[in-house]
Amino acid sequence: MKIQLKYTFLILLLGTMFSCTDYLDKESDTELTMDMVFTDKDRMESMLAYVYSGIPDPTWGSLNRTGWGVMGDDWTPSERWQQWGWDAIPKITGNWNTATEWDGSYWGDLPQRIRTANILRANVVPIDGTTITAQEVEYIQAECRFLQAYYYSLFVNCYGVCPFQPDYIAPTDGSTEELLTGPVPYDEIIEWCDNEMLEASKILPASYAQAIKYGRVTSVMCLAARARMLLFAASPLVNGNPDYANFTDTEGTPLFNSSYDQNKWTKALEAHRLLIQEAEAAGHELYKMYNDDGSIDPFASTAWVHARTYADGNKEILFARPQNQTEFDRHISPYGAGGNGGLGMTQSIVDAFFMDNGLSPILGYENGDKTKPIINPESGYTESGFSTNDDVRNTDNWNWYDGKEKVAAKAGTFNMYVNREPRFYNAILWNERYYIWDRRNVDFYQYGKDNNYTHDAPQNGYLGLKRKHPNSDSKNGSWQYRPGIVYRLAEAYLSYCEILNEVSPGNQEILTYLNLIRERAGIPQYATSQQDGYIAVNLNDQDEMREIIRRERRVELCGEGVRYDDLRRWKEAEDVLDGDFYGMNFSGTDKSDDPSNPKAFYVRTQYQKRVYQKKYYWFPIYQDEIDKNPNLVQAPYWTESE
Repeated sequence: MKIQLKYTFLILLLGTMFSCTDYLDKESDTELTMDMVFTDKDRMESMLAYVYSGIPDPTWGSLNRTGWGVMGDDWTPSERWQQWGWDAIPKITGNWNTATEWDGSYWGDLPQRIRTANILRANVVPIDGTTITAQEVEYIQAECRFLQAYYYSLFVNCYGVCPFQPDYIAPTDGSTEELLTGPVPYDEIIEWCDNEMLEASKILPASYAQAIKYGRVTSVMCLAARARMLLFAASPLVNGNPDYANFTDTEGTPLFNSSYDQNKWTKALEAHRLLIQEAEAAGHELYKMYNDDGSIDPFASTAWVHARTYADGNKEILFARPQNQTEFDRHISPYGAGGNGGLGMTQSIVDAFFMDNGLSPILGYENGDKTKPIINPESGYTESGFSTNDDVRNTDNWNWYDGKEKVAAKAGTFNMYVNREPRFYNAILWNERYYIWDRRNVDFYQYGKDNNYTHDAPQNGYLGLKRKHPNSDSKNGSWQYRPGIVYRLAEAYLSYCEILNEVSPGNQEILTYLNLIRERAGIPQYATSQQDGYIAVNLNDQDEMREIIRRERRVELCGEGVRYDDLRRWKEAEDVLDGDFYGMNFSGTDKSDDPSNPKAFYVRTQYQKRVYQKKYYWFPIYQDEIDKNPNLVQAPYWTESE
């Protein structure tokens, strides 16, 4: 049988293994043969570009489209933005069901990319007189091999399980029954993805010399995605979770293994060890900038790591996609400085950042009441009163200073924000902090210049700065290019620490890699004994180290779309994401921290009620898809009526 591709198919890829009705809607005209497609460089590369277009946007898309950045407890958008397509908002407030639309659209989009990658991989050939040589064909096939596996890994990360026919290409005259397949067990899909990503990594180069290939799959990208996937697969949500013991397909086959398997942690450890080894051998390293005295400038380093490209010397990037998304910078910029001014960060992440001395400021909350933090008496933290002196630091390259060069927090700042670690100052924009792009202090008081008391205002008294380009100027609409970083070396180090603690508690390498992160962050490192300038920890206490590693991960990777999956895989989402969320007083007009004053701005104030139920760990399959395919099963704890 001669398979034919339509021109419209090249653009939209009508066929999909899961939504069969789209595939069966055919047109009779403008047909292109396989030879016409795969011997034409432009058409073939357009097809490849379509396959790549499924890689999720890790900044704006993570917030506005997939919602992964919003569904954790870092970013907080205005709830009223739902009317402009913020599909994540009903999901954090518990107002969604099996018919709720989702702009991420993995169920519809990813199978199309997988199918297209499969077709391209099977048919791409060298094209005489072009750059599509035999070597390039081998690379393209490996790229498609990786992307097929990567998209399957995203799919199961979202839905838990899915129909799985990795090498099947539906013929144009195929029957509907061929497409109506049921889900395959989670571990089976992960094992296949693991092998495909690893094999692709053996073919692809660690980097490309040609600038035009920026964003194309490399061996290191393959290993990074594989490592992240295997960490999730080893974690409590899907490794011995009794909640899914009775979750089966239509014939009674279990779809999750409810028995704990230590080997999953071992496999994840080996994957991360290989990733770090190969990444460092290829020249990847933590991005650092230095002061004139030769010391690391943690303020500049932790700001520019999110803005500099690989070509500009940012060798920390392991997986990125080309990106120049201005909407992100616009939405985190104050309203009075030309921004939308409503995308903030939660009080929870404000509380999580360390002090300048490396200690946690808050140890917990009295009876879970977020208005009553348990302050670490050794940290020097206080959230009472306002500072009387400038908080001056050692930084020569940082331009986000608070009014004066080298000043992290000027005199008169609410003490909650004083003497915090450098990463804090590159993540949080608080009320009355100096905003260099408008050369003034921001005004988040009710009806102030940056709080018009609408949806375009900081709903909890904060805006975010994490991942903002240091030279993007919202006031004048000058937006700078920023790479779309999916995975960086810091995540590999932190994940390696977490896995080591599960597989080999007490291993000295845990501190080695934690301290690499803390050194760049400009805070004291950990040691196993009391030493000047270090923080003593009990490396042999697995529970203590687990908490330390998770806290470091929370801070270093905040706002990068990682937190939501961390909470899910640790089975903590029900506790952390369900309940009241806090910030400062959105209605406050007074510079006061007096809780008895209803107009005091600097008071912990509830601004949002979030809902997270057990079923939310996985996205539901649209009910109309289940109605069309009797072999599908709904995600755990979802029902047709919900």
